[in-house]
Amino acid sequence: MLRKIKNYFNRKTAHWLIDIQVQEKKKLWRIFTSAPNINIHHTFAPKDVKIFKGNEGEFGVINIDERFFVRDYCSISSLPGSILTIGKDVFFNNYSSINCLDKITIGDNTIFGEGVKLYDHNHEYGFDPDFFVDKTKFKKNQIIIGKNCWIGSNTVILKGVEIGDNCIIGAGCIIHKSIPNNTIVKNSQNLLFESLNNE
Repeated sequence: MLRKIKNYFNRKTAHWLIDIQVQEKKKLWRIFTSAPNINIHHTFAPKDVKIFKGNEGEFGVINIDERFFVRDYCSISSLPGSILTIGKDVFFNNYSSINCLDKITIGDNTIFGEGVKLYDHNHEYGFDPDFFVDKTKFKKNQIIIGKNCWIGSNTVILKGVEIGDNCIIGAGCIIHKSIPNNTIVKNSQNLLFESLNNE
C-alpha cells in the first residue's frame, strides 16, 4: 500500500515538473516572438527559443513564413544587423544550421537533408607580418536559395552563392559559386578501391 502511495506521488510530482517546464518554454517563446524584428508564423515547429542564436540576446531581422519545420539539433544564428527570410513549406532535417551575419533568403518548398550548413561570412585573414585569422572580423555576402530546391545531406553553402529555383544539390557538396535554375549538382569525388588480398 505504501509503495502505491509513493508511486502515485512520484508520478504527480513528475507531471507537475513537466507542466512547469512546458509553461516556461511557452513563456520564453512568447517573449522571443514579441520582438519587432522577429516575424515567425504561428505554424513554425517546434516552438523552442533554444533553436535561435543571437548575440547576448540580440538578433537580426528574422522573417519565417508558414509551415517551416525543423527536426532535432538544428540551429538558426541571426546576429544583429542581419536579415534572414525563410519561405513557406521549408523543411530542415536533423543537425542543419543557418549562420547569418549578412543576409540569407530561402525560397518556398525547399528541403534540407541532415547536416546542411549555410555561412554567409568568412573570417578575415592576412599577414601582419605573420599569417593570422581574425576571430572578430568577417567578410560577408548574401546567400539566396530559390524555390523547390532539395539540398542533400552534409552540403555546405558559402557566402555570395545564389542557387536558382528547382535545383538538386547532391550530398556532401561544398557550394562556393552560384547555380542556375533547374540544375542538378553532384559531388564528383572519385572512389578508390584497393584489394585486401596480396594478389
